Amino acid sequence: MLKVSGSLLKEIYKPRKKDSYKGNYGKVLVIGGSKFYHGSPTLSALAAYRAGADLVFLAGPERAMNIAATYGAELITYPLTGDWVVNRHVPILLELSSNKHAIVIGGGMTRNADTLEAIIKFLKKIDIPCVVDADAIYAISKRRDAIKNNFVLTPHAHEFFVLTGVKVSDLSLEEKVKAVKRAAFEMNCTILLKGSVDVISDGNRTAINKTGNPYMTVGGTGDVLAGVCGALLARKAEPFTAACAAAFIVGRAGDVAAKEKKEGLLPSDVIDAIPKVIR
Repeated sequence: MLKVSGSLLKEIYKPRKKDSYKGNYGKVLVIGGSKFYHGSPTLSALAAYRAGADLVFLAGPERAMNIAATYGAELITYPLTGDWVVNRHVPILLELSSNKHAIVIGGGMTRNADTLEAIIKFLKKIDIPCVVDADAIYAISKRRDAIKNNFVLTPHAHEFFVLTGVKVSDLSLEEKVKAVKRAAFEMNCTILLKGSVDVISDGNRTAINKTGNPYMTVGGTGDVLAGVCGALLARKAEPFTAACAAAFIVGRAGDVAAKEKKEGLLPSDVIDAIPKVIR
């Protein structure tokens, strides 16, 4: 079992060539949001930019996208009609994903039946790397046939239970490692189990990450993690490496931000600290 360290970042963030151009370092599509939630996809998109993605696009229900667009001129939003992502949006999402290098999906989408069905239909038709987070985990828990080997699943303890039926909250670290490795092997994908110690496995290799702190329980840090992981996948890091590096970056960024913010820590503080960690 490996322990993730900062040396991994040197494999991903190599010096850029002088003749680099827009798109060389990844185009990410974030799919998320609903009538009630705009923050999740917005945080993922901003985090992806801070992690080095060249272009980040957001797609989701109109209200969520219109609010997201106000967070920065760099955010490219595609509003979908209606209050939730549903089946009629799948062709549009597939068209939007056609020239992207990675997808992040699930944040703030809610768990109504039509949305979960749309998520499955979309995932079954794409073949590019994808971070499956939050509500999208609930969708694939019912349809494992939509999971592919270039997917990174990012559950917390309860979502892992929904996905596998295994309660990890009371397990020892050694038992959690075995549970995550077994699930990743069975699903043929990479799983990043979020917690005080993150456990990452692709079914063959397994690693733990110990960066991070208790102030990161604030809502939204998981969305930051999904966005960073999406950016690394878009840079062509293979899924296990991307998951390990994303866990390290976000945890260490949280540590940097918590030194000043402590109880007042916000996910946006974590995003702002990401460049310091990458440096």
